[in-house]
Amino acid sequence: MNTLFVYMVKVALYMIAFYLVYSIMLSRDTSYTRNRAFIILSLLLALIFPFITLQTIKPWNIQFFGKILSEVFITASAGTNKALNHGISTSGILHLIYSIYIVVVSVYILKLLIDLFNLLLLIIRHRDEGCRIIRFHGFNTSGFSAMGYIFINAKLSPEDAGEIIRHEQNHLKQNHFIDIIFMEMVKAFQWFNPVVYLFNRSLRAIHEYQADQECLSSGVPIVNYQSLLLSQVFKSRAFNLTNSFSNPSLIKKRMLMMTKKRTSPIASTKILIVVPVIGLVFLAISAYSVIPKSSVKQIVPVISTQNSLTESGSDLVAPPPPPPPPPPSDSKGNIRDVKEESTGKSDEPFVVVEQMPMFPGGDGALLQYISENTKYPENAKTQNIQGKVIIRFCVTPDGGVSLASVLKGVSPELDVEAMRVVNTLPSFRPGTQGGKAVPVWYMVPIAFTLK
Repeated sequence: MNTLFVYMVKVALYMIAFYLVYSIMLSRDTSYTRNRAFIILSLLLALIFPFITLQTIKPWNIQFFGKILSEVFITASAGTNKALNHGISTSGILHLIYSIYIVVVSVYILKLLIDLFNLLLLIIRHRDEGCRIIRFHGFNTSGFSAMGYIFINAKLSPEDAGEIIRHEQNHLKQNHFIDIIFMEMVKAFQWFNPVVYLFNRSLRAIHEYQADQECLSSGVPIVNYQSLLLSQVFKSRAFNLTNSFSNPSLIKKRMLMMTKKRTSPIASTKILIVVPVIGLVFLAISAYSVIPKSSVKQIVPVISTQNSLTESGSDLVAPPPPPPPPPPSDSKGNIRDVKEESTGKSDEPFVVVEQMPMFPGGDGALLQYISENTKYPENAKTQNIQGKVIIRFCVTPDGGVSLASVLKGVSPELDVEAMRVVNTLPSFRPGTQGGKAVPVWYMVPIAFTLK
């Protein structure tokens, strides 16, 4: 349900961006074929783009260099009736909104099917073999075209009927009816989005401009054609699915576009403005997946415990430091600690050593220990507190744990619990550098989540 809402909102945002480009840059041009293609393509891309997932590296603002363990997830159920009632209330509201959305979509689709059925009945009842022109009585409209047929009011004079038939033939030749069906389907699923109705109006206007242009290009005097339009100005359409010659809302715009100077092909290059505009929207609202990328991050297998562990390394990736100068070494080529050389002390923890510390059973057992021994604090559950606590600690030369600290906290309760578990870790096999046991930095993210 939530996924559908997110998808529909993203589609609406893409439509808004596309329509702004069309309205500002293209709508006044006489490049009708280009504008028609832009609208159709805009609607298609707006429906497709939300499905595209970009892969990116998740930024990390914590400067830490050492062994980064995989993230541990500690999950629990919300602990109070208040939290439960809030969840039920939110779920009920979402369900109501979803139900309303589905009902309105169903109404739109039903109306579309009814219009198609009525058109089919009209064709079956009045068509003549070998003729694509159907003369009707009873509709307050001059004529329209749909489903490969031209519908003409039987009350029209032969002269007026001939001009309108020529106009509607251009609609059929351009396959405008397919555009309308597609537009009606988009409207059904985006009925809540005002921009979809603006797109619909613009697309129908382009259809009329194209048909008018074809008629005038064939030699019809512009004055006679405009007079015919004005004589039909008070007529109305019979079906929403059709291109009607006498659509009164477009008469003025059609007459203005007939006399407008043709847009030069060079002016069409301004359509390229859509690339950066849609690019910004795409980057802002598209889905992202994190690419784990760290040279020191360890990958561990999935372990089945009461709390789930991640299958791959942590999604927190430390940016690499600038290249350091070559480390000092002794006569045997062993790397010496800079801190030790400058201060005479050897207790400064290392980042990476020749032989990293080893927890009994390996990294998988280490993460399993943290997962099984971390308890979600009751106070945090009752207050719906959740988040990721990042703990740094040092494995000492004797294999113990020291210098534990919170690099990124969430709340006192969660921070204290994460620290408690890390400080209870059993002894490691210490890491070694040059054959000597040395202290080594570690970091572990512990994510507390509530169901």
